[in-house]
Amino acid sequence: MPNIDEYLQSNAERFEAELCELLSIPSVSADPAYRDDVRRAADWVTDKFRRLGFATETITTAGHPLVYAVSPRVDDAPTALVYGHYDVQPPDPLEQWITPPFEPSRRDGNVYARGASDDKGQMLTHVNSAEAWMAAEGRLPINLKFLIEGEEETGSENLEKYIVEHAGRLACDCVVVSDGAQFAPNRPAITYGLRGIVYYELRLIGPNRDLHSGSFGGSVTNPANALAAMLAGLIDEHGKIRIPGFYDDVIQITDRERKGFELLGFDEREYFDQIGVDCAIGEEGYTTLQRRWARPTYDINGLSSGYQGEGAKTVLPATATAKFSFRLVPDQDPGKITAGLKLRLAELCPPGIKFELHSHDFTGSPGVLVPLDSPAVQAAARAIEYAFGTPPVYTREGGSIPIVATFHNVLKADTLLLGWGQSDDGAHSPNEKFSLADFHRGIKASAKLWEELAACGFAENVGCVKRTESDAKQ
Repeated sequence: MPNIDEYLQSNAERFEAELCELLSIPSVSADPAYRDDVRRAADWVTDKFRRLGFATETITTAGHPLVYAVSPRVDDAPTALVYGHYDVQPPDPLEQWITPPFEPSRRDGNVYARGASDDKGQMLTHVNSAEAWMAAEGRLPINLKFLIEGEEETGSENLEKYIVEHAGRLACDCVVVSDGAQFAPNRPAITYGLRGIVYYELRLIGPNRDLHSGSFGGSVTNPANALAAMLAGLIDEHGKIRIPGFYDDVIQITDRERKGFELLGFDEREYFDQIGVDCAIGEEGYTTLQRRWARPTYDINGLSSGYQGEGAKTVLPATATAKFSFRLVPDQDPGKITAGLKLRLAELCPPGIKFELHSHDFTGSPGVLVPLDSPAVQAAARAIEYAFGTPPVYTREGGSIPIVATFHNVLKADTLLLGWGQSDDGAHSPNEKFSLADFHRGIKASAKLWEELAACGFAENVGCVKRTESDAKQ
């Protein structure tokens, strides 16, 4: 790709300037006060695509707009759908920023601003790589579709609806997402698995009012006590979740994955030191990485009952509430988990207590697992090695990105999660940053990815065309 590489090098300074221009727009999607700025960011992205000669549309939704852009058609070539978002988190607390969050500052090899890593900088790597192909070669080697939203930080509700309703328009061979991190500095990664999530609120109802714990204690079932017992009853002393059918569909960790996790050189002691704990317990028989990435988990996220003010008040509370979640691995069905949970809670609920269980529908997301031998994954691995000078490691992620599950289930396409950021970028925190070296390496990897995907036999489902050593060095 000599022409592409030359174009990237000669336009590197302009790419940084454009990134700073987009970062200066305070596109905070959660705050209505920034609504005009969110639209301004959408218009900025739309204009960028139009200058590339892409067929571009700003799509009105019930919330913030979607930007949809399509490259000029290339016959007999695969299609990749690139997803990203132009909205950002609120910048608070402002007093903790060294420089203002919407006045981008370049220092120490990084750019500091809200949205630098999450996700404006990473999203632009793919836009800039498309520009390089169009300018240097006059065409792309594949077909690209871009779907850039303005509501990722508020749940992507309108995007999910759009994907379901326009699946034919968005049809593709693979989805590319860069909205995450490398495994470590100079250790790029391909994330091939995500856990899903289901999130609940459990409310226990006891007496018709708060009672005096001395006068009524022992004669009335205490909802707070019942809540503690019921929550504890959802897991045993070995870390196994006690819900009927919970493990029926769990995909087991393969020997290949176990060996791959071991080769990462994960430092458990350093991990615990970073979060300020001496050690931890979890599901027996699994390592820390295996538990985080590839096993289902149960966590209480919040508790509320009784008197919470200063001093003492001897009250037997009328109600008790808990919020809790399960992280799911691929093939676990959120609906099946909910059905089993209701049965288990009914078994655990003591006399004198009624319970109400509410699920948060927007989190009912299954896990996703992309085969490591997928043609798209192998193409991405070659592209990353070309740009970063080292092959990527393969990781899974303990968190959940519901929109990725939507892409996977609706479009039936493998998703490439190619994070160019670092774990210390401070996404959602003050002084968010993005390495400018990684910004440029990300653009180069993206440009190479389009070439590698063009050589993949998606239609024939026969894998990627073999590359010679000389091809890899071009």
